[in-house]
Amino acid sequence: MDIDKETREKIQELQLTEQNLQNFILQKQTFQVELNETISALEEIKKSEEEKIFKIIGQVMLKTKKSEITEELNKKKEIFELRIKSFEKQEKILTEKLEKTRKEIEEKFNIPKK
Repeated sequence: MDIDKETREKIQELQLTEQNLQNFILQKQTFQVELNETISALEEIKKSEEEKIFKIIGQVMLKTKKSEITEELNKKKEIFELRIKSFEKQEKILTEKLEKTRKEIEEKFNIPKK
């Protein structure tokens, strides 16, 4: 079966879009793990009765005010949530592009819909 240049380009576009989508999903999952760890740390800080708690910076553990750590973790949480939303938007765009390209290829080859 001979495939014309336009169809080959569509297939390449489909493959590239699939790869991009996979990369976005992996990056989003990484940020979701970070967000979950941050939320867990915030919950543990709330449980702590101490006013000073320890924070690890590189190879050093420092005693820090509970309020400072809470503020820092809340900012990190916000950033992670924004990044995840951004990935979700991009993921949606790529998924729509993927479906559109797939449909064009299916129409080109008269592949019946599933």
